[in-house]
Amino acid sequence: MKKGIVGKNIKQLYRELLINAGHLFPLSERKEIKHLLLITFREKDFSQAQIEKLLRVAIMIVEHLGLGRIEVLSVLLYEAVQYGSVSIEEVEKRFGKSSAVVISGLIKVHQLYEKKVAFDDENFRKLLMSFAEDIRVIMIVLVDRLDTMYILPTFSKEEQQTIARETSYLYAPMAHRLGLYQIKTELEDLSLKFTSNEIYKDIAQKLNATKAVRDKYIADFIAPLEKELKKTTDIDFEIKGRTKSIFSIWNKIRKKQVPFEKIYDLFAIRIILDVPLEKEKSACWQIYSVVTDMYAPNPSRLRDWLSMPKSNGYESLHITVLDPEAKWVEVQIRTRRMDEIAEKGMAAHWKYKGGTSEGAADNWLAHIRELLANPDLEAVDILDEFRVNVYDEEVFVFTPKGDVKKFRKGSTVLDFAFSIHSNIGSHCVGALVNGKRVPIRYKLQNGDQITVFTAPNQTPKPDWLQWVNSSKAKSKIRLALKEIQFKDAEMGKELLMRRLKNWKIEVDDSLITQLARKFGYKTISDFYQAVNSEKVSMAAVREALQEDKKEISEVSLRSADQYTTETDLQKITSNEDVLVIDQGLKDIQYTLAKCCNPIYGDDIFGFVSAKGGIKIHRCNCPNAPQMMARFGYRMLNARWAGKNNSQYPIRLRVVGHDDIGIVSNITSIISKSDKVKMRSISVNSNDAGLFEGNIIVLVDDLGQLEQLKKTILTIKGVKSVSRI
Repeated sequence: MKKGIVGKNIKQLYRELLINAGHLFPLSERKEIKHLLLITFREKDFSQAQIEKLLRVAIMIVEHLGLGRIEVLSVLLYEAVQYGSVSIEEVEKRFGKSSAVVISGLIKVHQLYEKKVAFDDENFRKLLMSFAEDIRVIMIVLVDRLDTMYILPTFSKEEQQTIARETSYLYAPMAHRLGLYQIKTELEDLSLKFTSNEIYKDIAQKLNATKAVRDKYIADFIAPLEKELKKTTDIDFEIKGRTKSIFSIWNKIRKKQVPFEKIYDLFAIRIILDVPLEKEKSACWQIYSVVTDMYAPNPSRLRDWLSMPKSNGYESLHITVLDPEAKWVEVQIRTRRMDEIAEKGMAAHWKYKGGTSEGAADNWLAHIRELLANPDLEAVDILDEFRVNVYDEEVFVFTPKGDVKKFRKGSTVLDFAFSIHSNIGSHCVGALVNGKRVPIRYKLQNGDQITVFTAPNQTPKPDWLQWVNSSKAKSKIRLALKEIQFKDAEMGKELLMRRLKNWKIEVDDSLITQLARKFGYKTISDFYQAVNSEKVSMAAVREALQEDKKEISEVSLRSADQYTTETDLQKITSNEDVLVIDQGLKDIQYTLAKCCNPIYGDDIFGFVSAKGGIKIHRCNCPNAPQMMARFGYRMLNARWAGKNNSQYPIRLRVVGHDDIGIVSNITSIISKSDKVKMRSISVNSNDAGLFEGNIIVLVDDLGQLEQLKKTILTIKGVKSVSRI
């Protein structure tokens, strides 16, 4: 994207906007838009930074997404509509209904963000619904978020962390789902830069250090391939090397558990063809034939997205080949049209189809609307469903009639059954896959042909939620389970009421509540279901009722502690160093994460664990990027607010020349410090004449630790000191 426009003033940006988008508007419209902007900026006292941001976003959506008049108009005028300089009705009358629809969506998003949307409140559901109303709203918001990431250094440190985390777990996956890979890559890299700066800087420095070697390798690989293609084909083509993103490299390092130096596929070779639409597939396979004749391919790494494109429109042919130096190299083959779609995704489809709807995008948005309409899902559950598995590959299967259906990798027969009809899914007992009987948990494979079997007495079970991978199937199963539970509860209630009436016992809500707590059920509905299923017998109910009223009351009081609205986090305070978590919350129970051992003075964040407690991690914790990508909504801002007498165990790795007395010098330095205490030391030597020592020390805070490291580095022979 065009980060270079950051820093330009209003006149420069307006001039660039006219160059990029001036042709989209008649002169009369241009004058009217400028007039409305001037009125809005003057009346509402807009800052220069606000105006510059508006112009930058308008430039980027034209230059890098190829969007047109409606989208530019919406970006420029939604502030004018929001602040009353012009009404939405006037916009619709003057500029068309589409502009009014997009502007309305942008205003809703802006208003919700002004309320500081939390992911556990109803506003978050409204935010996602605003996204889902029109695909162009999402594309504009994504570009706006990318611009925000460019200027993130101007925000406070706490805001940087919040915005970067939100970008990683919500906006980058959304860009991926729409095929906006260029935006997605930048959002991921910039998020990593602000949430795990040390990791980002380390990989960036290593990439810069190896750039010359990598460029030479790419040039040496391309030269003979280019020569062979010119000799054997008459296709116009371009070959270029593309280095993988920093975030992508970090993912490989984390998943493969290897250092940067062991990641060999740091780049991909891309062959882009200039051919007519009708010759695209044959030309790509022709180039594939030449490449695999020159270099041995890895059959397991062939990815054919020509025959069956991804649901976001991505088309390409990927192969991995072994070069003469015995290194694996990824080669991507695509046409110029495919390359533009690969970079701009749905935005390119919008451009090619002249603004008509794109089936895959419409299906996705319809799916989200269906998800959001489910009243049984909490906002946090919606977020999980909204972004779950967006990076996974797809599988293609066939109906008995030969129709193709796409599913996420890991989907099962149950997903397939619910995709046909909720009634078929609810009564599914198995399937015939390629002529072989399989259970409902069978995971779909590419090319499977599936016939679903049903039985009238089959009903959804709670376990089914673990066996499906699509939010549609999960939503239908949850709904069916709710209906079953409701019926069971009603039957249990009727049974209990009839029996209590026979016993001539007066019934009120408090009595039923006491009974539910007596038998250990959190809700009355759960208690009624237990009565219906005979987990709670009528004899047990009668025995409980016959007990002394005082005892029942005491039991009720004891049980009430389990059902109080006050959480454990609010009841328990810490006597350690003072932390402020989230929005000014103090005296909250927390534990320090063992994976990164934070100490007083470290930049930190809180993470709500599955059990409800809060763990405190360093911002540069090695697990932070993964936590942010998968569970960003569980992350809380945190900072140190006061120092008590706490000390923290820290492990230091010291590397140096294996000279006589050097270890004694190190221990002597540590022992001379009044406040630092040494717990243990272990030293190993190697054949290169170096030693590596692991030292565990107790320190008060980060400043003390940094001073200790500097002091140890002054010892002759010590090469490095690092915190583990």
